Amino acid sequence: MKKYYLLALIACITWTAQSQKGLKSVQVTYSRSSNGSVLENQDPIVLLASDKTSLVTSDKIMHNQTGFPREQVFVDFSTGTVTQWAQFENGKSIITMDSLALSKQKFELSNETKKIQGFSCKKAKTIINSNTIELWYTNELDFKGAPTVLGQTLGLVLEMVRNGNYQVTATKITLSKTVPALLSVPNPLPKKVDQLSYRDILWKSRFTNIPVFKKEVINFSDESKSNDSILRYANGTIMVRKVKFPVIKKGSQIFADVTEQSNGDAYDRTGSVFLIPTDKPISYLDGLQKGVKTLPVYENGNGKKYQGVVRTGNYAPLLELMRFFTPFGVKQYNTIQLKNKAWQDSVYYRQDISEMLPALSNQEVWIGMSIGNYDKGGHKASLNISIHPEEDSKPKSSWLLPLFNTNNVMEMAGQEYATMFDSEKGLEVTFEVPEGLKNIQLRYTATGHGGWENGDEYLPKKNTILLDGAAVFAFTPWRTDCGSYRLSNPASGNFPNGLSSSDYSRSNWCPGTVTNPILIDLGNLSPGKHTMQIKIPQGAVEGTSFSSWNISGCLIGN
Repeated sequence: MKKYYLLALIACITWTAQSQKGLKSVQVTYSRSSNGSVLENQDPIVLLASDKTSLVTSDKIMHNQTGFPREQVFVDFSTGTVTQWAQFENGKSIITMDSLALSKQKFELSNETKKIQGFSCKKAKTIINSNTIELWYTNELDFKGAPTVLGQTLGLVLEMVRNGNYQVTATKITLSKTVPALLSVPNPLPKKVDQLSYRDILWKSRFTNIPVFKKEVINFSDESKSNDSILRYANGTIMVRKVKFPVIKKGSQIFADVTEQSNGDAYDRTGSVFLIPTDKPISYLDGLQKGVKTLPVYENGNGKKYQGVVRTGNYAPLLELMRFFTPFGVKQYNTIQLKNKAWQDSVYYRQDISEMLPALSNQEVWIGMSIGNYDKGGHKASLNISIHPEEDSKPKSSWLLPLFNTNNVMEMAGQEYATMFDSEKGLEVTFEVPEGLKNIQLRYTATGHGGWENGDEYLPKKNTILLDGAAVFAFTPWRTDCGSYRLSNPASGNFPNGLSSSDYSRSNWCPGTVTNPILIDLGNLSPGKHTMQIKIPQGAVEGTSFSSWNISGCLIGN
Protein backbone atom coordinates (compact mmCIF):
# COMPACT_ATOMS: atom_id res chain seq x y z
CA MET A 1 0.00 0.00 0.00
CA LYS A 2 2.80 2.37 0.91
CA LYS A 3 4.44 1.56 -2.42
CA TYR A 4 1.36 2.60 -4.39
CA TYR A 5 0.98 5.79 -2.30
CA LEU A 6 4.64 6.73 -2.93
CA LEU A 7 4.26 6.13 -6.67
CA ALA A 8 1.11 8.30 -6.73
CA LEU A 9 2.88 11.10 -4.86
CA ILE A 10 5.83 10.98 -7.28
CA ALA A 11 3.42 11.05 -10.21
CA CYS A 12 1.60 14.07 -8.74
CA ILE A 13 4.84 15.97 -8.21
CA THR A 14 5.98 15.07 -11.73
CA TRP A 15 2.64 16.25 -13.18
CA THR A 16 2.80 19.54 -11.22
CA ALA A 17 6.32 20.26 -12.40
CA GLN A 18 5.43 19.43 -16.00
CA SER A 19 2.23 21.49 -15.84
CA GLN A 20 4.19 24.55 -14.75
CA LYS A 21 7.00 24.02 -17.25
CA GLY A 22 7.34 27.06 -19.49
CA LEU A 23 5.02 29.23 -17.41
CA LYS A 24 6.34 32.76 -17.03
CA SER A 25 3.57 34.70 -15.28
CA VAL A 26 0.33 34.47 -13.36
CA GLN A 27 -2.68 36.76 -13.13
CA VAL A 28 -4.91 36.61 -10.05
CA THR A 29 -8.22 38.47 -9.74
CA TYR A 30 -9.53 39.17 -6.24
CA SER A 31 -12.97 40.05 -4.89
CA ARG A 32 -13.70 41.96 -1.66
CA SER A 33 -16.34 40.93 0.85
CA SER A 34 -17.43 42.13 4.27
CA ASN A 35 -19.17 40.01 6.90
CA GLY A 36 -19.71 37.28 4.34
CA SER A 37 -21.32 39.49 1.68
CA VAL A 38 -19.56 40.44 -1.54
CA LEU A 39 -19.24 44.23 -1.82
CA GLU A 40 -21.27 45.77 -4.61
CA ASN A 41 -19.91 47.88 -7.49
CA GLN A 42 -16.30 47.05 -6.63
CA ASP A 43 -13.28 47.34 -8.90
CA PRO A 44 -11.60 43.92 -8.55
CA ILE A 45 -7.96 43.88 -7.47
CA VAL A 46 -5.63 42.28 -10.03
CA LEU A 47 -2.19 40.82 -9.30
CA LEU A 48 0.26 40.17 -12.11
CA ALA A 49 3.44 38.31 -11.18
CA SER A 50 6.52 36.80 -12.81
CA ASP A 51 9.56 35.28 -11.13
CA LYS A 52 11.14 38.75 -10.96
CA THR A 53 8.31 41.26 -10.50
CA SER A 54 4.76 41.66 -9.29
CA LEU A 55 2.21 44.38 -9.98
CA VAL A 56 -0.86 45.18 -7.88
CA THR A 57 -3.43 47.02 -9.98
CA SER A 58 -7.19 46.78 -10.68
CA ASP A 59 -9.44 45.53 -13.42
CA LYS A 60 -10.71 49.02 -14.30
CA ILE A 61 -7.21 50.51 -14.38
CA MET A 62 -6.08 47.75 -16.75
CA HIS A 63 -9.01 48.55 -19.06
CA ASN A 64 -8.73 52.33 -18.65
CA GLN A 65 -12.22 52.50 -17.15
CA THR A 66 -11.58 54.21 -13.83
CA GLY A 67 -11.16 57.82 -12.79
CA PHE A 68 -8.17 59.50 -11.18
CA PRO A 69 -6.01 59.27 -9.22
CA ARG A 70 -4.87 55.80 -10.23
CA GLU A 71 -2.40 53.99 -8.01
CA GLN A 72 -0.43 50.84 -8.80
CA VAL A 73 2.32 49.03 -6.89
CA PHE A 74 5.36 47.24 -8.34
CA VAL A 75 7.56 44.83 -6.38
CA ASP A 76 11.06 43.94 -7.55
CA PHE A 77 11.85 40.60 -5.87
CA SER A 78 15.57 40.74 -6.68
CA THR A 79 16.13 43.99 -4.78
CA GLY A 80 13.16 43.90 -2.42
CA THR A 81 12.08 47.33 -3.69
CA VAL A 82 8.45 48.45 -3.60
CA THR A 83 7.56 51.17 -6.13
CA GLN A 84 4.25 53.02 -5.77
CA TRP A 85 3.06 54.79 -8.92
CA ALA A 86 0.26 57.37 -8.94
CA GLN A 87 -1.26 58.88 -12.08
CA PHE A 88 -3.37 62.04 -12.06
CA GLU A 89 -6.07 63.55 -14.26
CA ASN A 90 -3.75 66.30 -15.53
CA GLY A 91 -1.49 63.68 -17.11
CA LYS A 92 1.20 63.95 -14.47
CA SER A 93 2.41 61.04 -12.37
CA ILE A 94 4.77 60.43 -9.47
CA ILE A 95 6.50 57.45 -7.89
CA THR A 96 8.01 56.67 -4.52
CA MET A 97 10.37 53.76 -3.81
CA ASP A 98 10.97 51.81 -0.62
CA SER A 99 13.70 49.16 -0.33
CA LEU A 100 12.90 48.30 3.30
CA ALA A 101 9.13 47.73 3.29
CA LEU A 102 9.34 43.99 2.56
CA SER A 103 12.19 43.23 4.97
CA LYS A 104 10.29 44.90 7.84
CA GLN A 105 7.34 42.56 7.52
CA LYS A 106 7.11 39.94 10.28
CA PHE A 107 4.68 37.02 10.29
CA GLU A 108 3.59 34.28 12.64
CA LEU A 109 3.49 31.15 10.44
CA SER A 110 0.92 28.44 11.05
CA ASN A 111 0.56 24.80 9.99
CA GLU A 112 -3.15 25.38 9.38
CA THR A 113 -4.13 24.82 5.74
CA LYS A 114 -7.13 25.17 3.44
CA LYS A 115 -7.92 24.95 -0.27
CA ILE A 116 -8.48 28.11 -2.30
CA GLN A 117 -9.16 27.84 -6.04
CA GLY A 118 -7.91 24.26 -5.88
CA PHE A 119 -4.55 25.10 -4.31
CA SER A 120 -3.43 24.13 -0.84
CA CYS A 121 -2.71 27.28 1.21
CA LYS A 122 -0.95 27.91 4.50
CA LYS A 123 -1.76 30.68 6.95
CA ALA A 124 0.47 33.56 8.11
CA LYS A 125 -0.66 36.14 10.66
CA THR A 126 0.49 39.64 11.57
CA ILE A 127 -0.86 42.72 13.34
CA ILE A 128 -0.88 46.11 11.60
CA ASN A 129 -2.15 49.19 13.46
CA SER A 130 -4.15 47.01 15.88
CA ASN A 131 -5.69 45.07 12.96
CA THR A 132 -5.18 41.31 12.85
CA ILE A 133 -4.32 40.26 9.30
CA GLU A 134 -4.39 36.65 8.13
CA LEU A 135 -2.77 35.77 4.80
CA TRP A 136 -3.45 32.47 3.07
CA TYR A 137 -0.69 31.68 0.56
CA THR A 138 0.27 28.77 -1.67
CA ASN A 139 3.69 27.49 -2.69
CA GLU A 140 2.27 25.10 -5.26
CA LEU A 141 2.88 27.67 -7.99
CA ASP A 142 6.32 29.04 -8.79
CA PHE A 143 5.19 32.62 -8.27
CA LYS A 144 4.99 35.09 -5.41
CA GLY A 145 2.75 38.09 -4.89
CA ALA A 146 -0.22 39.42 -2.94
CA PRO A 147 -3.20 41.76 -3.38
CA THR A 148 -1.37 44.37 -1.27
CA VAL A 149 2.26 45.07 -0.37
CA LEU A 150 1.80 42.84 2.66
CA GLY A 151 3.02 39.27 2.22
CA GLN A 152 4.52 39.65 -1.24
CA THR A 153 7.40 37.25 -0.49
CA LEU A 154 5.47 34.55 1.39
CA GLY A 155 4.26 32.81 -1.76
CA LEU A 156 1.21 33.48 -3.88
CA VAL A 157 -1.33 35.00 -1.48
CA LEU A 158 -4.84 33.92 -2.45
CA GLU A 159 -6.75 35.37 0.47
CA MET A 160 -6.33 38.18 3.00
CA VAL A 161 -8.61 38.40 6.05
CA ARG A 162 -8.72 41.50 8.28
CA ASN A 163 -10.14 41.20 11.79
CA GLY A 164 -12.11 38.14 10.74
CA ASN A 165 -14.79 40.11 8.87
CA TYR A 166 -13.20 41.67 5.77
CA GLN A 167 -11.83 39.43 3.04
CA VAL A 168 -9.95 39.80 -0.22
CA THR A 169 -10.20 36.44 -1.98
CA ALA A 170 -8.87 35.12 -5.30
CA THR A 171 -11.73 34.37 -7.70
CA LYS A 172 -9.71 33.62 -10.85
CA ILE A 173 -6.15 32.44 -11.52
CA THR A 174 -4.71 32.53 -15.05
CA LEU A 175 -1.28 31.09 -15.88
CA SER A 176 0.64 32.32 -18.92
CA LYS A 177 3.76 31.45 -20.90
CA THR A 178 4.47 35.14 -21.53
CA VAL A 179 5.28 38.12 -19.32
CA PRO A 180 2.78 41.00 -19.75
CA ALA A 181 4.25 44.35 -20.72
CA LEU A 182 2.36 45.82 -17.74
CA LEU A 183 4.85 44.14 -15.39
CA SER A 184 7.54 46.64 -16.37
CA VAL A 185 8.01 49.77 -14.27
CA PRO A 186 7.18 52.82 -16.45
CA ASN A 187 10.11 54.06 -18.50
CA PRO A 188 11.16 56.82 -18.34
CA LEU A 189 10.44 56.98 -14.63
CA PRO A 190 7.90 59.59 -13.47
CA LYS A 191 8.94 62.22 -10.94
CA LYS A 192 10.32 60.56 -7.82
CA VAL A 193 9.27 61.95 -4.42
CA ASP A 194 9.76 60.85 -0.84
CA GLN A 195 7.07 58.65 0.72
CA LEU A 196 5.56 61.39 2.88
CA SER A 197 5.21 63.73 -0.10
CA TYR A 198 3.78 60.90 -2.20
CA ARG A 199 1.04 60.16 0.33
CA ASP A 200 0.26 63.86 0.72
CA ILE A 201 0.02 64.52 -3.03
CA LEU A 202 -2.09 61.41 -3.57
CA TRP A 203 -4.41 62.28 -0.67
CA LYS A 204 -4.96 65.85 -1.82
CA SER A 205 -5.71 64.73 -5.37
CA ARG A 206 -8.77 62.82 -4.14
CA PHE A 207 -10.79 65.95 -3.32
CA THR A 208 -11.23 69.56 -4.39
CA ASN A 209 -9.88 72.20 -2.04
CA ILE A 210 -11.05 75.80 -2.43
CA PRO A 211 -8.91 78.30 -0.51
CA VAL A 212 -11.03 81.30 0.41
CA PHE A 213 -8.91 83.26 2.93
CA LYS A 214 -5.30 82.69 3.96
CA LYS A 215 -3.96 84.22 7.19
CA GLU A 216 -6.05 87.35 6.73
CA VAL A 217 -6.30 89.89 9.55
CA ILE A 218 -9.81 90.52 10.93
CA ASN A 219 -9.55 93.54 13.20
CA PHE A 220 -11.16 96.83 14.14
CA SER A 221 -9.30 99.64 12.43
CA ASP A 222 -9.92 102.52 10.04
CA GLU A 223 -6.81 101.30 8.24
CA SER A 224 -8.47 98.05 7.12
CA LYS A 225 -8.93 98.36 3.36
CA SER A 226 -10.38 96.23 0.58
CA ASN A 227 -8.31 94.98 -2.33
CA ASP A 228 -9.04 93.43 -5.73
CA SER A 229 -10.19 90.11 -4.28
CA ILE A 230 -11.15 90.65 -0.63
CA LEU A 231 -13.68 93.27 0.46
CA ARG A 232 -13.59 94.49 4.06
CA TYR A 233 -16.42 96.08 6.00
CA ALA A 234 -17.39 97.22 9.49
CA ASN A 235 -13.93 98.63 10.18
CA GLY A 236 -12.25 95.39 9.15
CA THR A 237 -14.29 92.96 11.28
CA ILE A 238 -15.92 91.45 8.16
CA MET A 239 -14.29 90.21 4.97
CA VAL A 240 -16.02 88.77 1.92
CA ARG A 241 -14.86 87.28 -1.34
CA LYS A 242 -16.59 85.99 -4.46
CA VAL A 243 -15.95 82.26 -4.89
CA LYS A 244 -16.78 79.98 -7.83
CA PHE A 245 -17.80 76.43 -6.91
CA PRO A 246 -17.77 73.53 -9.37
CA VAL A 247 -20.69 71.20 -9.98
CA ILE A 248 -20.87 69.09 -6.81
CA LYS A 249 -22.18 65.55 -7.20
CA LYS A 250 -25.13 64.74 -4.95
CA GLY A 251 -23.99 62.72 -1.97
CA SER A 252 -20.60 64.45 -1.81
CA GLN A 253 -19.18 65.53 1.53
CA ILE A 254 -18.36 69.24 1.97
CA PHE A 255 -16.23 70.59 4.81
CA ALA A 256 -15.37 74.09 6.02
CA ASP A 257 -11.97 74.49 7.70
CA VAL A 258 -10.96 77.56 9.69
CA THR A 259 -7.61 78.20 11.36
CA GLU A 260 -7.47 81.14 13.80
CA GLN A 261 -4.99 82.80 16.12
CA SER A 262 -4.87 86.06 18.01
CA ASN A 263 -3.09 88.97 16.40
CA GLY A 264 -3.62 91.21 19.42
CA ASP A 265 -7.13 90.56 20.78
CA ALA A 266 -7.12 88.69 24.11
CA TYR A 267 -10.83 87.85 24.31
CA ASP A 268 -13.21 85.12 23.19
CA ARG A 269 -15.22 86.38 20.23
CA THR A 270 -18.05 85.18 18.03
CA GLY A 271 -16.90 84.11 14.57
CA SER A 272 -19.05 83.19 11.60
CA VAL A 273 -18.54 81.83 8.10
CA PHE A 274 -21.46 82.71 5.87
CA LEU A 275 -22.81 82.90 2.34
CA ILE A 276 -24.62 86.04 1.17
CA PRO A 277 -27.74 85.07 -0.84
CA THR A 278 -28.24 87.43 -3.78
CA ASP A 279 -31.38 85.95 -5.33
CA LYS A 280 -33.63 88.70 -3.93
CA PRO A 281 -33.79 92.43 -4.77
CA ILE A 282 -32.10 93.25 -1.43
CA SER A 283 -29.14 91.33 -0.01
CA TYR A 284 -26.91 91.61 3.04
CA LEU A 285 -24.28 92.92 0.64
CA ASP A 286 -26.38 96.08 0.30
CA GLY A 287 -26.14 96.56 4.04
CA LEU A 288 -22.35 96.10 3.96
CA GLN A 289 -21.91 98.53 1.10
CA LYS A 290 -24.59 101.14 1.85
CA GLY A 291 -25.13 100.84 5.58
CA VAL A 292 -27.15 98.65 7.91
CA LYS A 293 -30.21 100.91 7.59
CA THR A 294 -30.74 99.67 4.02
CA LEU A 295 -31.67 96.21 5.31
CA PRO A 296 -35.27 95.18 6.05
CA VAL A 297 -36.24 95.73 9.69
CA TYR A 298 -37.84 93.15 11.97
CA GLU A 299 -39.98 94.42 14.85
CA ASN A 300 -41.83 92.37 17.46
CA GLY A 301 -43.25 95.07 19.72
CA ASN A 302 -40.38 95.54 22.17
CA GLY A 303 -39.52 98.94 20.67
CA LYS A 304 -36.31 97.93 18.88
CA LYS A 305 -35.52 97.59 15.20
CA TYR A 306 -33.52 94.52 14.14
CA GLN A 307 -31.89 94.90 10.74
CA GLY A 308 -31.62 92.08 8.21
CA VAL A 309 -32.41 89.14 10.49
CA VAL A 310 -35.42 87.42 8.86
CA ARG A 311 -36.50 86.42 5.38
CA THR A 312 -38.97 88.73 3.63
CA GLY A 313 -40.53 88.86 0.18
CA ASN A 314 -37.56 90.80 -1.20
CA TYR A 315 -34.70 89.78 1.12
CA ALA A 316 -32.87 86.60 2.18
CA PRO A 317 -30.74 86.70 5.37
CA LEU A 318 -27.19 85.45 5.70
CA LEU A 319 -26.82 81.70 5.26
CA GLU A 320 -24.51 80.65 8.09
CA LEU A 321 -22.14 77.84 7.12
CA MET A 322 -20.20 77.66 10.39
CA ARG A 323 -20.18 79.39 13.77
CA PHE A 324 -16.99 79.33 15.78
CA PHE A 325 -15.63 81.05 18.86
CA THR A 326 -12.13 82.34 19.27
CA PRO A 327 -10.25 81.38 22.43
CA PHE A 328 -8.64 83.79 24.84
CA GLY A 329 -5.57 85.07 22.97
CA VAL A 330 -4.07 81.90 21.48
CA LYS A 331 -0.62 82.56 19.92
CA GLN A 332 -0.39 86.27 20.76
CA TYR A 333 -0.48 85.64 24.51
CA ASN A 334 1.43 82.36 24.62
CA THR A 335 4.10 84.21 26.61
CA ILE A 336 1.85 83.86 29.67
CA GLN A 337 3.42 81.04 31.65
CA LEU A 338 1.61 78.56 33.86
CA LYS A 339 2.99 75.35 35.30
CA ASN A 340 2.48 72.34 32.98
CA LYS A 341 0.65 74.40 30.37
CA ALA A 342 1.96 74.18 26.79
CA TRP A 343 -0.25 76.56 24.81
CA GLN A 344 -1.49 75.73 21.32
CA ASP A 345 -0.16 77.81 18.43
CA SER A 346 -3.58 78.22 16.79
CA VAL A 347 -7.07 76.77 16.80
CA TYR A 348 -8.33 74.58 13.98
CA TYR A 349 -12.07 74.26 13.35
CA ARG A 350 -13.51 71.74 10.89
CA GLN A 351 -17.20 71.20 10.20
CA ASP A 352 -19.27 69.11 7.82
CA ILE A 353 -21.50 71.47 5.80
CA SER A 354 -22.68 68.91 3.21
CA GLU A 355 -26.33 69.94 3.58
CA MET A 356 -25.34 73.30 2.04
CA LEU A 357 -24.72 71.66 -1.35
CA PRO A 358 -27.75 73.25 -3.10
CA ALA A 359 -26.42 76.74 -2.29
CA LEU A 360 -22.87 75.96 -3.49
CA SER A 361 -22.96 73.57 -6.44
CA ASN A 362 -22.10 75.28 -9.73
CA GLN A 363 -22.55 78.69 -8.11
CA GLU A 364 -20.47 81.86 -7.93
CA VAL A 365 -21.28 83.29 -4.51
CA TRP A 366 -20.09 85.74 -1.88
CA ILE A 367 -18.45 83.89 1.02
CA GLY A 368 -17.69 85.90 4.15
CA MET A 369 -16.10 85.59 7.55
CA SER A 370 -16.56 87.82 10.59
CA ILE A 371 -15.02 87.97 14.04
CA GLY A 372 -16.58 90.58 16.32
CA ASN A 373 -13.83 92.53 18.09
CA TYR A 374 -12.66 96.04 18.90
CA ASP A 375 -8.92 95.39 18.76
CA LYS A 376 -6.58 96.97 16.20
CA GLY A 377 -4.52 93.79 16.00
CA GLY A 378 -7.55 91.54 16.04
CA HIS A 379 -7.17 88.01 14.73
CA LYS A 380 -5.58 86.12 11.86
CA ALA A 381 -7.77 83.56 10.13
CA SER A 382 -7.77 81.20 7.16
CA LEU A 383 -10.73 79.49 5.49
CA ASN A 384 -10.78 76.52 3.11
CA ILE A 385 -13.77 74.65 1.76
CA SER A 386 -13.15 71.10 0.56
CA ILE A 387 -15.38 68.88 -1.58
CA HIS A 388 -15.05 65.12 -1.26
CA PRO A 389 -16.86 63.12 -3.98
CA GLU A 390 -18.89 60.22 -2.68
CA GLU A 391 -21.70 58.12 -4.06
CA ASP A 392 -24.80 58.30 -1.88
CA SER A 393 -28.24 56.99 -2.72
CA LYS A 394 -29.72 59.31 -0.09
CA PRO A 395 -28.26 62.81 -0.59
CA LYS A 396 -28.68 65.15 2.37
CA SER A 397 -30.57 67.89 0.56
CA SER A 398 -31.55 69.16 -2.86
CA TRP A 399 -33.43 72.31 -1.73
CA LEU A 400 -32.39 75.01 0.72
CA LEU A 401 -34.09 78.16 2.01
CA PRO A 402 -32.43 80.65 4.44
CA LEU A 403 -34.98 81.76 7.06
CA PHE A 404 -33.28 83.80 9.78
CA ASN A 405 -29.91 84.83 11.20
CA THR A 406 -29.83 87.08 14.27
CA ASN A 407 -26.04 87.07 14.62
CA ASN A 408 -25.23 90.78 14.36
CA VAL A 409 -22.28 90.34 12.03
CA MET A 410 -22.26 94.10 11.44
CA GLU A 411 -22.12 94.89 15.16
CA MET A 412 -19.18 97.24 14.54
CA ALA A 413 -21.26 99.06 11.89
CA GLY A 414 -24.34 99.56 14.06
CA GLN A 415 -26.35 96.34 13.67
CA GLU A 416 -28.59 95.74 16.69
CA TYR A 417 -27.90 92.92 19.14
CA ALA A 418 -30.37 90.02 19.03
CA THR A 419 -32.41 90.94 22.10
CA MET A 420 -35.82 90.29 20.50
CA PHE A 421 -36.45 87.30 22.76
CA ASP A 422 -37.37 89.55 25.68
CA SER A 423 -40.78 89.75 23.99
CA GLU A 424 -43.38 86.98 24.03
CA LYS A 425 -43.40 87.03 20.23
CA GLY A 426 -39.68 86.31 20.03
CA LEU A 427 -38.67 85.87 16.42
CA GLU A 428 -41.23 85.11 13.72
CA VAL A 429 -40.76 84.48 10.02
CA THR A 430 -43.11 83.53 7.19
CA PHE A 431 -41.93 81.35 4.33
CA GLU A 432 -43.33 79.43 1.39
CA VAL A 433 -42.85 75.75 0.59
CA PRO A 434 -42.97 74.78 -3.12
CA GLU A 435 -44.70 71.69 -4.51
CA GLY A 436 -43.05 68.27 -4.37
CA LEU A 437 -40.75 68.67 -1.34
CA LYS A 438 -40.29 65.90 1.20
CA ASN A 439 -38.39 65.31 4.43
CA ILE A 440 -38.00 69.00 5.30
CA GLN A 441 -35.63 69.83 8.16
CA LEU A 442 -34.64 72.99 9.98
CA ARG A 443 -30.88 73.42 10.32
CA TYR A 444 -30.72 75.41 13.55
CA THR A 445 -27.74 76.97 15.34
CA ALA A 446 -28.17 78.76 18.68
CA THR A 447 -25.78 80.36 21.18
CA GLY A 448 -26.62 82.50 24.21
CA HIS A 449 -24.61 85.60 25.13
CA GLY A 450 -24.30 88.43 27.59
CA GLY A 451 -24.13 89.37 31.22
CA TRP A 452 -22.00 87.80 33.91
CA GLU A 453 -23.33 85.31 36.44
CA ASN A 454 -26.95 86.14 35.55
CA GLY A 455 -26.45 86.48 31.80
CA ASP A 456 -27.78 83.98 29.29
CA GLU A 457 -24.21 83.02 28.38
CA TYR A 458 -23.97 81.15 31.69
CA LEU A 459 -27.59 80.08 32.26
CA PRO A 460 -29.34 77.20 30.47
CA LYS A 461 -32.36 78.47 28.54
CA LYS A 462 -34.87 76.38 26.59
CA ASN A 463 -35.29 77.15 22.89
CA THR A 464 -38.76 76.37 21.55
CA ILE A 465 -39.53 76.16 17.82
CA LEU A 466 -43.15 76.58 16.77
CA LEU A 467 -44.54 75.89 13.31
CA ASP A 468 -47.88 77.42 12.38
CA GLY A 469 -48.55 78.07 16.06
CA ALA A 470 -47.74 74.57 17.35
CA ALA A 471 -44.53 73.64 19.17
CA VAL A 472 -42.57 71.12 17.10
CA PHE A 473 -39.28 71.02 18.99
CA ALA A 474 -37.68 72.29 22.18
CA PHE A 475 -34.22 71.84 23.66
CA THR A 476 -31.72 73.58 25.91
CA PRO A 477 -28.49 74.39 24.04
CA TRP A 478 -25.64 73.94 26.53
CA ARG A 479 -21.94 72.97 26.55
CA THR A 480 -20.28 71.35 29.56
CA ASP A 481 -16.96 70.44 27.94
CA CYS A 482 -15.33 73.88 27.82
CA GLY A 483 -12.53 72.89 30.18
CA SER A 484 -11.27 70.50 27.49
CA TYR A 485 -9.88 73.46 25.54
CA ARG A 486 -7.83 75.13 28.26
CA LEU A 487 -4.57 74.87 26.28
CA SER A 488 -6.02 77.13 23.57
CA ASN A 489 -6.79 79.89 26.10
CA PRO A 490 -3.57 81.39 27.48
CA ALA A 491 -5.17 84.77 28.34
CA SER A 492 -8.22 83.31 30.08
CA GLY A 493 -8.79 84.78 33.52
CA ASN A 494 -8.22 82.58 36.58
CA PHE A 495 -10.51 82.67 39.60
CA PRO A 496 -10.01 81.96 43.33
CA ASN A 497 -11.96 78.69 43.05
CA GLY A 498 -9.28 77.22 40.78
CA LEU A 499 -11.22 77.55 37.54
CA SER A 500 -10.33 79.51 34.44
CA SER A 501 -12.98 81.56 32.65
CA SER A 502 -12.61 79.25 29.65
CA ASP A 503 -13.54 76.26 31.85
CA TYR A 504 -17.08 77.44 32.56
CA SER A 505 -20.04 75.82 30.82
CA ARG A 506 -21.89 78.06 28.40
CA SER A 507 -25.00 78.34 26.26
CA ASN A 508 -23.89 76.05 23.45
CA TRP A 509 -20.37 77.37 22.94
CA CYS A 510 -16.88 77.27 24.41
CA PRO A 511 -13.88 79.53 23.75
CA GLY A 512 -11.99 77.83 20.94
CA THR A 513 -14.72 75.58 19.50
CA VAL A 514 -17.27 75.21 16.73
CA THR A 515 -20.96 75.27 17.60
CA ASN A 516 -22.67 72.42 15.81
CA PRO A 517 -26.09 73.02 14.25
CA ILE A 518 -28.91 70.58 14.92
CA LEU A 519 -31.29 69.18 12.31
CA ILE A 520 -34.94 69.32 13.34
CA ASP A 521 -37.35 67.13 11.38
CA LEU A 522 -40.44 69.01 10.17
CA GLY A 523 -41.79 66.23 7.95
CA ASN A 524 -43.56 66.73 4.63
CA LEU A 525 -44.94 70.25 4.88
CA SER A 526 -47.86 71.14 2.68
CA PRO A 527 -47.12 73.50 -0.23
CA GLY A 528 -47.78 77.16 0.47
CA LYS A 529 -47.16 79.63 3.27
CA HIS A 530 -46.09 78.69 6.80
CA THR A 531 -44.97 80.63 9.86
CA MET A 532 -42.11 79.70 12.17
CA GLN A 533 -41.58 81.20 15.60
CA ILE A 534 -38.60 80.91 17.96
CA LYS A 535 -39.12 81.56 21.67
CA ILE A 536 -36.37 81.83 24.31
CA PRO A 537 -36.82 83.10 27.90
CA GLN A 538 -34.17 85.79 27.54
CA GLY A 539 -32.80 87.22 30.79
CA ALA A 540 -33.65 90.76 31.91
CA VAL A 541 -31.30 93.73 31.61
CA GLU A 542 -29.19 94.37 34.73
CA GLY A 543 -27.59 97.82 34.67
CA THR A 544 -25.37 97.90 31.59
CA SER A 545 -25.45 94.11 31.20
CA PHE A 546 -27.93 92.48 28.82
CA SER A 547 -28.44 89.10 27.21
CA SER A 548 -28.93 88.18 23.56
CA TRP A 549 -29.28 85.09 21.39
CA ASN A 550 -27.52 84.49 18.09
CA ILE A 551 -29.64 82.00 16.19
CA SER A 552 -29.58 81.05 12.54
CA GLY A 553 -31.78 78.70 10.59
CA CYS A 554 -32.42 77.45 7.10
CA LEU A 555 -34.73 74.81 5.69
CA ILE A 556 -33.40 71.86 3.73
CA GLY A 557 -35.34 69.18 1.92
CA ASN A 558 -35.53 66.76 -1.00
